[in-house]
Amino acid sequence: QSQSQSQSQTSMLVENFEVDSPNVTYDADFITAKYKYETTDVEQEGNTWKVKPKQVNYEFKTSKKVPKLGIMLVGWGGNNGTTVTAGILANREGLSWKTKDGVQHANYWGSVTQAATCRIGNFNGEEVYVPFKNMLPMVNPNDVAIGGWDISGMNLAEAMERARVLDYDLQMQLWDDMKKMTPLPSIYDPAFIAANQAERADNCIKGTKMEQVEQIRKDIADFKAANGLDSVVVLWTANTERYSDVMVGMNDTKENLERAIREGHSEISPSTLFAWACITDNIPFVNGSPQNTYVPGVIDYAVSKKSFIGGDDFKSGQTKMKSVLVDFLVGAGIKPVSIVSYNHLGNNDGFNLSAPQTFRSKEISKSNVVDDMVSSNSILYKDGEHPDHIVVIKYLPYVADSKRAMDEYTSEIFMGGKNTIVMHNTCEDSLLAAPIILDLCLLTELVTRIQFKTEEEADFHGFHPIAVLLSYLTKAPLVPKGTPVVNALSKQRAMLENIFRACVGLAPENNMMMEYK
Repeated sequence: QSQSQSQSQTSMLVENFEVDSPNVTYDADFITAKYKYETTDVEQEGNTWKVKPKQVNYEFKTSKKVPKLGIMLVGWGGNNGTTVTAGILANREGLSWKTKDGVQHANYWGSVTQAATCRIGNFNGEEVYVPFKNMLPMVNPNDVAIGGWDISGMNLAEAMERARVLDYDLQMQLWDDMKKMTPLPSIYDPAFIAANQAERADNCIKGTKMEQVEQIRKDIADFKAANGLDSVVVLWTANTERYSDVMVGMNDTKENLERAIREGHSEISPSTLFAWACITDNIPFVNGSPQNTYVPGVIDYAVSKKSFIGGDDFKSGQTKMKSVLVDFLVGAGIKPVSIVSYNHLGNNDGFNLSAPQTFRSKEISKSNVVDDMVSSNSILYKDGEHPDHIVVIKYLPYVADSKRAMDEYTSEIFMGGKNTIVMHNTCEDSLLAAPIILDLCLLTELVTRIQFKTEEEADFHGFHPIAVLLSYLTKAPLVPKGTPVVNALSKQRAMLENIFRACVGLAPENNMMMEYK
């Protein structure tokens, strides 16, 4: 049925597949799948807890029409923005470049959609895998149009040089194309970021807050028209802002927030203005920084408009490792009691985070990552008990984008013993973040093409506007009210993969492998 290549003696990779099942239909426009979702309810009867399996029948419908997609980055001229842009151009042109370690070739390694695989079954005793990007019809990142805003008006070639992320030979090959790219003016409010960013702010939208919102809307519409796009996703990869105060009567409802924007209230951040502009025109918006962009009024507005929002804060290095390691320790019955996380970095992100108010936003998003894993095991932790957990970030210019993260995990083990794990992680920050930015945008677009219903519902509908499926890629997952927050990386990955599997009528990957038992 499809071309394959051998990976090893026990597995193979196939590029294309089709599910042969009476529950799955393929036509010119849609993949439609009937799916039996199995879960459990738990009830207490006297001193006994009754666990009751139940089934819910769903039908998923995924549009096969892959749109021409545009990605607009807020902070396009920063380290992440220039690295994403350079990566797309290098992959599109199939570039190679020389380094002291030899010839390198453009790739999308670090992207779950482009460089990861999913198991779909067995063939003659071999495990069969498919690229994640081929589970459902997905935009090819080489085909996207890219643009955006930045408070610095520097063209992207010079901004790429300033970032000190990519090898010199690659920069020179990309220079002419990237020199033609200049960010649109962005919203600058010195009250929300470090004072040290003022010297970069030479490309700013003037006017009132509502005039700034209207300019952002116009920028998106112009970009969409100029590039002949079907859809656009906007992602914030600009400076971390301080937390906004949430005030009754100001930003607690959509009505109050709209009035506050019109009145120019000082406590409305630039990222909130970008989110508001996008929601107004049903443009998906993803927050890649840790601040509380999504104040209650923004969430209220997004839900009322059924406009997708996702976030918060890219999960690329230290926090991703933490969400794996703590899940492993607690799942193994080992009790982490002290977690110390130290970072130093020298890029502009670190420069901005050297201000206490912006660091506090990052500290919050990094610190909450272990909460659900700790609360899952009341054998180890009493009510209210939690590991001592501290996060430190220091700015050190010399290391530039090559962030150092050092962690110490101390745990209590058998019979009063102690176990200490120390980890040193050198993260090339933007080279880890860039593929995640692409994943967030590509997955957000795909989610807008998936509809589903239960057998009791008459009409198909989309997912909740708060895009929980992006949790795997974010430090502080944004979820609808009443939804459990899951930080354990393996559970987040499984949720994403298993919903994609459901869309093509495949059961969740349970790893039981009963056919070999």
